Amino acid sequence: MKVTFLGTGTSCGVPVIGCQCSVCQSSDPKDKRLRCSILVETEQTRLLVDCGPDFRQQILPQPFRRIDGILITHAHYDHMGGMDDIRPYCQFGEINVYADRLAREAMLQMLPYCFAEHRYPGVPAIGLHEIEAGHPFQIGDIGIMPLQVMHGKLPILGYRFGRFAYITDMKTIDAQNEALLDGVETLVVNALRFDKPHHSHQLVDDAVAFARRVGAHRTLLTHVCHDVGLHVEANKRLPKGVELAYDGQEVDLF
Repeated sequence: MKVTFLGTGTSCGVPVIGCQCSVCQSSDPKDKRLRCSILVETEQTRLLVDCGPDFRQQILPQPFRRIDGILITHAHYDHMGGMDDIRPYCQFGEINVYADRLAREAMLQMLPYCFAEHRYPGVPAIGLHEIEAGHPFQIGDIGIMPLQVMHGKLPILGYRFGRFAYITDMKTIDAQNEALLDGVETLVVNALRFDKPHHSHQLVDDAVAFARRVGAHRTLLTHVCHDVGLHVEANKRLPKGVELAYDGQEVDLF
């Protein structure tokens, strides 16, 4: 299984519009961060986790092949705002989208023309499925376990795929859902910056402590803002086994 980071930035992305800081002015491609999303692929199955407003830009460099499912973490625009751009992939057939109740309801409101009784020709063909934390399901040859984390006061979903887990926008997690991560070896989790606490996002120290509790062998930090500092310098501050993910990074798993 291969994971490709399509985006590792926050809702504003990096560079931030109008910002003159050293990160936003950096020429290092690892300091350029589109909105958070990954591809999870085997030879038979291809899954997209989140489909934000940068989806078109993110997917153009990738081989054009069927998307077997889109997993939504939550209903915020930076994670769902690119759904209309899946239209070219509908030539392979209806695209199944999986979301919890809140995200499902939000999608019905955001894309009403995709679910109307009489649909305008050419709109995305979406099969919308409601899923719940703690209830595993299968797409192709990939098993998926959704788990609930808290984005401030908003319950959202993370996803486990075998010994790999992907969590973004987390502030806290309860013991029951954390137990669903037992045995995870490679963890992707959000870490906004090093300092200045945020009401709904973890900082780097929070993410490192969480990774230690989970027992992950390798942890990649995502949903990173420009305040984290330059990629090359921020990575030097991280403990062994923890690193900043970057756009375009590929990770080969089991």
